[in-house]
Formats: sequence, C-alpha cells, structure tokens
Amino acid sequence: MINKKLHIIDTTLRDGEQAPGVVFSLKEKIEILSMLDDIGVPEVEIGTPAISVSEAKNLTVLCNSGFRFKTLCWSRAVKKDIDIAAATGCDGLHISFPVSDLMLNLMNKSRQWVFDNLTEMAAYASDRFEYVSLGAQDASRADIGFLKDYINSAQNAGISRIRIADTVGLMNPHSVSCLIENLKSLFPEMVFEFHGHNDLGMATANAVAAFMAGSEAISVTINGLGERAGNTPIEELVMALRLSLEYDCGLKTERFNELCKYVENVSGRQISDSKPITGKMVMCHESGIHTNFMIKDRRSYQILSPESIGADQPEFLFGKHSGRNAIDSVLKMNGFNVSDDVSTRILNYIKNLSECRKCSVTANEIINIYNHLN
Repeated sequence: MINKKLHIIDTTLRDGEQAPGVVFSLKEKIEILSMLDDIGVPEVEIGTPAISVSEAKNLTVLCNSGFRFKTLCWSRAVKKDIDIAAATGCDGLHISFPVSDLMLNLMNKSRQWVFDNLTEMAAYASDRFEYVSLGAQDASRADIGFLKDYINSAQNAGISRIRIADTVGLMNPHSVSCLIENLKSLFPEMVFEFHGHNDLGMATANAVAAFMAGSEAISVTINGLGERAGNTPIEELVMALRLSLEYDCGLKTERFNELCKYVENVSGRQISDSKPITGKMVMCHESGIHTNFMIKDRRSYQILSPESIGADQPEFLFGKHSGRNAIDSVLKMNGFNVSDDVSTRILNYIKNLSECRKCSVTANEIINIYNHLN
C-alpha cells in the first residue's frame, strides 16, 4: 500500500540537546553518531554552529569524521550564521523562519520580512551547501493562507524541502493528515518533513499520520529527547511503522536498545520503565492469564520481539496477579518438579510478599522461596 521511501532525519544532537541540562561531550556525540551511522540513518542534524566558537569547532570535527549519513546544520535567517555553518563542512543547511503571527510578533518581524528574506537567504545558502531546507516554525498555529504563500515562495526560490514544525505539540493525527494532504495536493513536488513535539503525547502518532498523508521525511530524536515533553522518538516511529503499517524503514533496529540506553546515560534523562519499545518493563509480565498464554505463544501478549531491538528476552515477574502455571514453569526450567500443594504454597507466599513490599518477585527469587519453604 505504501510505495514511497521515508527519509529519517535524526536531530538528537540539535533539538535533543536543547532539552534543559543536556550537554553532550564531543566524545559522546561521536559515539552517538557512530551508532546512528551503523543503524543506517541517512541524515543527521548535528547542531547549531552559531551557538559558540567551540560548538562550531566540534561540529567541524563531526562533519569530517567520515560518517556515511548526510550532515545538516541549523541556522537562523542570518548570513553570518550561514557563513559559520558553511565553515564546518556540513552537507546541508536548515534555515528556520517563523510562520505563525505569534512567533513573528514575538521576534518583532512581519510577514513581509519573511518574504523579503526568504529568497535572499535561500540563494545565499544554496551557493554554499549541497542542499538547503527551510523550516516553517510553528506551522501548526500559522494562518493557512500565509503558510501556503510561504511554501510557494520557497519553491520559487529553488527549495525542495520544507519542515512543517508542530512546535508546541498541538496537533493530532487527524489535523496532521488534513494539513499534509492539503499541502501535498498544492505542492506535489515539494518534500514535506514533519517535525513533531510530544507535549500532548501524540508525537509518534502524528508522525505516522504525516507519513501516511504524504510526508516523505520525518525528524526524530533518540528516546524522544528534546525540549519540554520532547520530540518524536526514532525507536517508536520505526517500530510503529514496521508493526502497525508493515512498512520497513530499512534501519538496523537490533541496535535500538543499546543506542537508547547509551543516550539515556549520557543525557541524564532516565527512560520511563513503561516507555514504549525500550522501557525496561515492556518485556515483563506478571498477570497469571498473560504469563499462561505467553508460555504457550509469546505473540499472545507481545507484538514486539526482543531480538528486533536487541533487548533481553521477555521476563516473568511474580506478585499479586500471578498464577501457578508461571511458577511451575520457572521451577521446571530450573530442574524442580513440584506438587500442586507446594506450588500453591509458593504462590500464596509470593502474593503476600508482593503486597507487603509493593513490588514484584523475580524468577531467581522464586528458587530462593522454594528452598525457604522446603
């Protein structure tokens, strides 16, 4: 059903690092990029060179490290910023323009300022980079007529990719679909990149909707790292497309778990235990009904295979909601054949224990409990 290829742009080192308190060292950036390169991400937005002299130097190192992906720098619509970015040796440049009246007013800019600068900045950057994309910052709150005029001007200036930014995560899958379908019908040759934020918890769903509606590119971050509630997580988007749409992005997802854990550690932003795809509890089961069926066929309650993301095998935990079959299974795997009476005693002990300490019992603890009761 889907015969187009999705172009993924990772912006962990740019938009992800904008999360308050997150700073990656050069060594950490190289490690992140090495893993993204191995996974097969085709393009990485590596940062904003105009932030500082040291940042520009570090980005120059990254751009000349021999990675296979295209490197993209972010810039304001200012010639000085463009020159600094060009000096890094990056392949492409992304120039951001505010398109909502709210953002324009806060920046003391007008709609006419956008049109007056767009053509000049696009031409100036096109002479210095392999490719240039333009950002429609706060597109989700922009006047639709002005947004269309902006895209038309960009197209006339030779720009072939526009970033539609849901800057405050306001959109939903329906509004995203309507917007992208509308824009794609008017500008069929333009590549529309969707850039979502997760303020209302819909970044992944919105990105999927954008792709289905015609977006050929999606920008993402590892773990959804980013300002406020973050961005669209690469691991969630890729696995959602694979399992929900049967669409393969062509990435080596077996390294997702390793990549996500590394960024968790170096960013200092802990992944929720129940975070989709890479949370440590998403492969765990306690309910007696669930574990009973999982013993027979793990597809009963597990659509995500641990092998596909490089995670550990599904783990049974035991507590208030457990049943005897899972306990018997663990004991048999460890060479114990127990009677119904013994397994019932163990189960009752576990239920009481879990209620007292308000946490689950692991498989290893089951063996200790068996030895204790016998």
